Formats: sequence, structure tokens, C-alpha cells
Amino acid sequence: MAFSSALAQNVTTEEKVEYSNDKYRVETNRFRSNWFVRVGAGGLFYFGDHDKQCNFGDHIAPAFDVAVGKWFTPGIGVQLMYSGLQARGATQMGIHDEGVEVPGKGGHGYWLNKQKFNFGNVHADVLFNLNNLICGYSESRIWNISPYVGVGYGRVYDSPKTNEVTANLGVLNSFSVCPFLDVNLDVHGFFVNDAFDGEPGGRTGEGALSVSVGLTYKFAPRGWGRGKTLERTIYNNEAINEMRRQLEAATAENERLKDALAKGDTKAGEASVKQIAAANLVVFQINESKLSNEGRVNLGILAEVMKQGDPNMVYTVTGYADRGTGDAATNERLSRERAEAVYECLTKEFGVPAKMLRIDYKGGVENMYYDDPRLSRAVITKGE
Repeated sequence: MAFSSALAQNVTTEEKVEYSNDKYRVETNRFRSNWFVRVGAGGLFYFGDHDKQCNFGDHIAPAFDVAVGKWFTPGIGVQLMYSGLQARGATQMGIHDEGVEVPGKGGHGYWLNKQKFNFGNVHADVLFNLNNLICGYSESRIWNISPYVGVGYGRVYDSPKTNEVTANLGVLNSFSVCPFLDVNLDVHGFFVNDAFDGEPGGRTGEGALSVSVGLTYKFAPRGWGRGKTLERTIYNNEAINEMRRQLEAATAENERLKDALAKGDTKAGEASVKQIAAANLVVFQINESKLSNEGRVNLGILAEVMKQGDPNMVYTVTGYADRGTGDAATNERLSRERAEAVYECLTKEFGVPAKMLRIDYKGGVENMYYDDPRLSRAVITKGE
């Protein structure tokens, strides 16, 4: 039990979370995050038989879209989408015939009537947000463009009914209104077998192109957290504890010498005046120059020894940084700021005369103690 207690005092685990500035790096979200539902309406142009014999307007029909999906990363998502409603064209065989002649194409030799049929196309697609893939994730971006591609199942509801596999392609333009709502402009189409409209015409296939405008609602939780790294360092405090014991011993010795002076022992008085504080080391967290509470306690002990010792003694406060972290300019600044933090604490908080201190800093250095980079992120105060 005694051994475990001592070990617990000497071994410390330091954890630090650092958030990445890399715009391409985000935290993976849970399955329930970043779901959306989208609805839209617009027009559809059907590419079928006898396109050249019809006016452009004879191929335009209303279209309706609804989709449910999820973004797995800022750049890649999936959706299940229903699109369709109605298609229009021309027929020579009376398939889905409206009973209205195509202007100028009726009568013997053509027998072309206008065609209309109701259909639906359910398809699963993979979406690619090009803005996030190319430019990195930004939650404040207003416009995003997301091409998508997938396969589906198309069905004509009117007799003669047909069912065909569809190949789907689209480009979704999203304009952010607020964190949970987008306005969309969706341009998409599908390619299908020539017999989809019930009238084989010797074509390779048929298809449709639609343009719709709509809204996307993004369910909470939405968005992406910044990428982060957890740094965990396990180190032994024995070197620091040993320094603390030396300071405590020096303080006790000063008290003994002070008592000797009070009793008229002049030799002891001279020793007291010449008393020099042992070197003190204060460590800092990575990329910081703020003193910890533990560091302030150690400096308080050191300050008492300084004030009770030789008033003409000068102590050098030397700042250091870990060369393995940060560039040369950053380490130069950190080592200076750390030395200044110790100087300010000793003079302003614990009353050490400024004339007894001078500041120095060394920038980034290799590991100074026990091959431990933490002990290089430090300030050493030593009498000369």
C-alpha cells in the first residue's frame, strides 16, 4: 500500500486536446447526425420517339421530387429519391394517346398524336459535395454544388404498364438560408430502355431531364466538429519533487541560521547572508506560457529563500521551449514569455526585489532531462 501511494504521487498523466486548423479534417459523426429531407417541383423534358416531329413545348411536363439522405462526411453522402410525375411526347402506335394530333403531323403518312403518361422513378444515389472536397469544410459557406449518380427503378403507371432499371445523374445546387434550411436548384435526369413508354422505336434508349426548385431541411444534430488530437503524456515527477525537497531544506536551514543570529551567533549570521537558493524548475504546458498553480507554489517557496538570503545575490530566470514542437520563431517567443511569467510572479506576487533577478531565454532546445520533452518546456531560476 505504501509503495502504491508513493508511486501515485510521482507519476502524473497530462492530457491536452488540440483542435486542428486543417479545413479538410473533421470529427466523424454518429449515424443519426446530418440527415436531411428534400422536396422540389419543376418541369421535365422527355426524350422519346418522334422528338423531331414535336414542338419543344409538347415534351414539357410537371415534375416532383422528394429525397431522404445523409452526409457521412462533409464531401460524401447518399440519398434515396423519388422523381417523376408525368411525361409527354408523341405516339404513332396509339400508346398513351391523348387523342390530339401533333400540329401538322396528323393524317395519312404520320398518324402522330400527342402522348402523355404518368410514371415514377425511385433511385439510390451517391452525392459528392465538390466545395467541401476541393476547398475544405466551412460551416459558413452559402453555396454548395453536389453532383450525384445512382441506379433506380422506373415504373409507368398507365396501361400498358412498364418497369425498367434506370441510370440516374444529377447536379444539386444548395443555397444556405439558415443552419437547418437550404434552397435548392436541382438539375437531374435518367436514362432508360427504349420500351419504357410502351412504344419501341428502334432507339438505343430513352430518358428525361428535369429542373426543379425546392427546399432541404437538415435534421439536428447537423454540421461537423473540428478535428482534434488528444495528447497524453505520462511522466515521473521525481526530479521536481527532489528539487522541492532541496528548497524546503534550504528554507529550514535559513530559519535555523536566523535563530542563531537572534542569539548572537555572528558566524551563523554570515552564513545566513551568503545563503543561496537551490535551482528551481517550473514546467509549462505545450504552446503555453501561463503558470500552473503547482508552479506558483514552487515559486512561492523559492521566493522566501531568496528574500532570506544574500540581498546582493542575482538570480537568472532562464526560459526554454521544446525544439520538437513549433518553429524557431514560436519557440523563441514562448521561452521569453515563460521567463517573463516567472519574473512577474516572483516580483509582483511574492515580493522578490527586481534587482535580484535578470531574464534570459534560449528558444527551442533538445530534451534537457530524462529524455522528456515536457521538462524542456520550462523556466529554470538559479543563483550566480
